[in-house]
Amino acid sequence: MTGSETTFSQRDTESPRERRYNAILDAAEALFLEHGYERTSLADIVRRSGGSLATLYDLFGNKQGLLRAIATRWSDETAFCPLDPAVTATMSHVDTLKSYAFRQSDAMQSPRAIALMRMLVSESVRDRDFAAGIYRDIHLPAIAELTELFTRWAAAGEADIDDPQAAAKLFLNIVFGDSMLKALAGIEEESLGREEIDWRLRPFISHFRIGQIH
Repeated sequence: MTGSETTFSQRDTESPRERRYNAILDAAEALFLEHGYERTSLADIVRRSGGSLATLYDLFGNKQGLLRAIATRWSDETAFCPLDPAVTATMSHVDTLKSYAFRQSDAMQSPRAIALMRMLVSESVRDRDFAAGIYRDIHLPAIAELTELFTRWAAAGEADIDDPQAAAKLFLNIVFGDSMLKALAGIEEESLGREEIDWRLRPFISHFRIGQIH
């Protein structure tokens, strides 16, 4: 089944409320990308998506709620499914980490992601509560996922990781640490190539002896 067929199949099983939720979210994201977050009004979103302002408020609360939901959906779409033990069992640990880094680096450098990051950074600077929500919704789940993976490897004697959570934070910073700063500064450059990601990960893999001990 193709990706589009899967999407249509999923939409066919949605409730009316879920369809309305996704229609509003799709319209909001499109308008934010076309005109900018600040220049898009809730009335603009309702006109494009259909429905009513009351429904929008009921589903998302306000415009910040829409932006947060868009960010969470994007994060879910780019989540690294192969961290599932059933999948990583067929990959070396080094390949698992590199695949994660390659996929996330590509996702972070897409025009959609860069525009979204700029909106998130701008709104986070303006509103600390919003920033805390984005941190909880997007960053903490990634840390938890990697922490679980590193804990499993350490327990099996397949890595020398004494603090899996700290290692997870370090890994994310090595590969993605400057992405938000670049988005805030409006710096656009080519995404990290495979060779540079390999170079960045080499000390991490060596230090924690990933896949080297038993």
